[in-house]
Amino acid sequence: MFETIPHIGEIMALSSAAIWAVAVILFKKSGETAHPISLNLFKNILGILLFFLTMLAFDQVCFRYGSTRDLVYLIVSGFLGIAVSDTLFFKSLNMLGAGVSAIVNCVYSPCIIILSVLFLDEKLSGLQILGILLILAALLSGSSQDNKSAGDRKHWIKGVIYALAGIVAMAVGIVMIKPILERAPLLWVLEVRLLSGVVGLALMLAWLPNRKEIISSLYIKKGWIYIISGSVLGVYFSFLAWMAGMKYAQASIAAPLNQTANLFIFIFAALFLHEPLTGRRIVGILIGLAGVLLTTLG
Repeated sequence: MFETIPHIGEIMALSSAAIWAVAVILFKKSGETAHPISLNLFKNILGILLFFLTMLAFDQVCFRYGSTRDLVYLIVSGFLGIAVSDTLFFKSLNMLGAGVSAIVNCVYSPCIIILSVLFLDEKLSGLQILGILLILAALLSGSSQDNKSAGDRKHWIKGVIYALAGIVAMAVGIVMIKPILERAPLLWVLEVRLLSGVVGLALMLAWLPNRKEIISSLYIKKGWIYIISGSVLGVYFSFLAWMAGMKYAQASIAAPLNQTANLFIFIFAALFLHEPLTGRRIVGILIGLAGVLLTTLG
């Protein structure tokens, strides 16, 4: 049905980026009331329910047996890429704001490429090396702060460390299951990762002494509209659009279009969250996106 629509793959890839950007803004608002762990737990439980219903509606296999090795890799990937990475992302989002987070998130592409070179025997081109250097320059310039107190600067550094740690965890979680993605149904892989992420978050909560306080942060009514809408858009619709983009467009075209999410986040943060739009940040996001383009197409 969709194949007859001109450029449907490119439209879906760009839509995925825009939808995710809106979700990030909603998650930033959610973070004003909800703890990062409880927010992450809720969005993943809702995601499991939505994808389970989707798989039933389209006659997809909801439960399938994979090899023990594949299941172990998917479980570890879900723990790293969802339980750990997304929690760190929400924490850094609260500390840095959406605009700076968009700049820092440009590091994701080089992390994937470097890990692929180390563990998947992929090659690193000269353009990709240049792209990585540009992204590092963007990170240093666009996300830095001037004329801030020592306390503010320490807070900023912690936020950047949380963001980078989350990005590395996500990249490791993706690269380690790349061979599985090539042979297993995508929705099934997603369900296993989401389930393992939820279990990982539940174990985190059980270990933390303030778990009741963390869970109770979800009960604040004024945050529910942001929590639910952000979760539905970010976990469900953005991913479906991403899958359609990868299906109907060339990967070399869809991938850089997906990365425009950082630009959308940067713009939406200024428009809807009234975050400062400084010249340094503008230069930083543009350099970062140029680096992402080089690492993706190089």
